[in-house]
Amino acid sequence: MCGIIGYAGRHQAAELLLQGLGTLEYRGYDSAGIAVVGSDGNISVRKRVGKLSNLQTALNGDIPEGRLGIGHTRWATHGVPSDTNAHPHSDCKGDVVVVHNGIVENYQELKRELAGSGHVFESQTDSECIPHLIEDGIEKGLSLEEAVTAAAQQIRGASAVVAFSTREPDKIVGLRLGNAGGIVVGKNDEGVFLSSDLPALLPHTRSVYYLNAGEIAVLNPDGMAFRCVDGTSITKLPISIPYDPLSSAKGAYSHFMHKEIHEQPEAIVNGLRGRVSFEDQSVDLAELSLSDELIGSIDRVVFLGMGTSLHAAMIGRHWMESLARIPSEYDNSSEFRYRSPIMDSRTLVVSVCQSGETVDTLAAMELARDFGAPQVTLCNYPGTQTTRIAEHSLLLRAGLEIGVAASKTFISSLISLLLLALEVGTRRGQIGPDRRQALVSETTRLPDMLGAMLTDESVYREIARKYGRQSDFLYLGRGFGFPMAMEGALKLKEISYIHAEGYPAGEMKHGPISLIDEDMPVVAIAPSDSLRDKMQSNISEVRARGGNIIAVVSEGDTETSALADDVIAIPNVSEVINPFPVSIAMQLIAYHIGVRRGCDIDQPRNLAKTVTVE
Repeated sequence: MCGIIGYAGRHQAAELLLQGLGTLEYRGYDSAGIAVVGSDGNISVRKRVGKLSNLQTALNGDIPEGRLGIGHTRWATHGVPSDTNAHPHSDCKGDVVVVHNGIVENYQELKRELAGSGHVFESQTDSECIPHLIEDGIEKGLSLEEAVTAAAQQIRGASAVVAFSTREPDKIVGLRLGNAGGIVVGKNDEGVFLSSDLPALLPHTRSVYYLNAGEIAVLNPDGMAFRCVDGTSITKLPISIPYDPLSSAKGAYSHFMHKEIHEQPEAIVNGLRGRVSFEDQSVDLAELSLSDELIGSIDRVVFLGMGTSLHAAMIGRHWMESLARIPSEYDNSSEFRYRSPIMDSRTLVVSVCQSGETVDTLAAMELARDFGAPQVTLCNYPGTQTTRIAEHSLLLRAGLEIGVAASKTFISSLISLLLLALEVGTRRGQIGPDRRQALVSETTRLPDMLGAMLTDESVYREIARKYGRQSDFLYLGRGFGFPMAMEGALKLKEISYIHAEGYPAGEMKHGPISLIDEDMPVVAIAPSDSLRDKMQSNISEVRARGGNIIAVVSEGDTETSALADDVIAIPNVSEVINPFPVSIAMQLIAYHIGVRRGCDIDQPRNLAKTVTVE
């Protein structure tokens, strides 16, 4: 949430800032703003409520000049979306400008103290206290870097802060406190860049540096330096990031989400590459460096995640128990961290976090670290915060995902979790060669099978036409189908703003059945697996009460199809592999209903791609 961009170099900053904010708009779009320091030393601040396009319209070609500046797209936490509450924020004199991502937990206390000493505030945000704190430091004779450090010592809460001042107009200072608000820095021959997220830097450089909690980056047009908040200089090694420029454009697709749904077969290939031998169907996750001793000592696995990542974690739990035969559980990261969990060095903690920066998951991981639990994290980018907490990292390799509603990062999480369960199960002697080879062989066929699913979306358009104006949906599933029901309902809520609930089908008679009538479409996930017959009974119960049934069935299952009003046929695969084609179906239902309703597919209201505050 909240996109931050900074630039200092030889080019005009404003255009680069606007381009960067366009790349980061998925992180926040209730307001946008830029601040540029001109050659005369004066700062020009331009900001507008609403999407970035509102700011661009307001500029109307009057682009402020200057070769150093910062920009921000906001996702509101304190203060309603408005021009006044938009970032950047200034101090009383307009000499210090700040953009901020995170929450200042003690902002009310700080504002009272600052107001008592003569500072005047304009906004309702917690962020505005930061430039005033920095101003106080500068007035006491501190440098900008020292003043930012002094302000950091007064702020409580995880935050990312980026600031510059007319006193040192060739310098930008970026600060990271705690686990909220990532900061990544890069450089090319024309200048230096700073951003809250990697995609804004990739058009300019492939070599980047991530700030850890408690670190400061000091940028000028010629380079950068890194320090800890205690003033200690540190040396950082760059991380090389591969990037395909085509990923930043929608191409022939109307929405990034649709494009990214169609990129999932390739994402699976990327997830398998180098980890699976296509010759003998073996799995080798050498990048995890998990010792036989560690794998043999595990007596419990805990999967952590939030949102879509939690649903992936739920499926990972199923795989770890069924394939590796290790007692496993899943937990919502935000609940796990507050419930005094029990774990030790024999508990393996697996966190799923596509951004690597979700604050609740980071806090849960830190708690697990305090207990001495070994950790594996799954995320999409190297060097992010989860990879620095966990001892072992398994990169999703999904590539750049712009759509706020996760699609290919979800399926990349699934392929990584499946490989992890296969690796652990094989090394613990729970999966014999024949079963492993059969599963891996089937997995390697997924790209072709899913690609075939994506060649004809007419059934989803028809479902959208029939049910797109309904106000409520119920999703039902059993076994692997339950977390997929949860994910399907979440996708529909995110993309179409329709109220939807995912339930275990066996729970239906314990309440939800009272809601079923002709105005309640029910999506029944009923592929040909060990629980299909029980799902047929649930479908019959819905049918008897006049509910409209959209059944997701395996190809050739005429028996289940006969019970439904609408049928989505998916490839007939084994029970273990079913979540993959079901995932495609869940995404396309939500996507086409969202399109039918005229919703903002890539930027759903009130949502941000990365949640970096509680």
